[in-house]
Amino acid sequence: MAYRITDDCVSCGSCAAECPKEAIFEGAEHYEINPDLCESCGKCADACPMGAIVAE
Repeated sequence: MAYRITDDCVSCGSCAAECPKEAIFEGAEHYEINPDLCESCGKCADACPMGAIVAE
């Protein structure tokens, strides 16, 4: 189960810094997660101060 970043993201970068697979990248409107690289560890969701990362 991969994670997804919602529109609540403020592009602070906290999640990208925590991702061990470097699956998080800066998208057009906010950060995004490449589901093919995501190993569903949840570190990004734990690091997000906005609660903008949800499990799919």
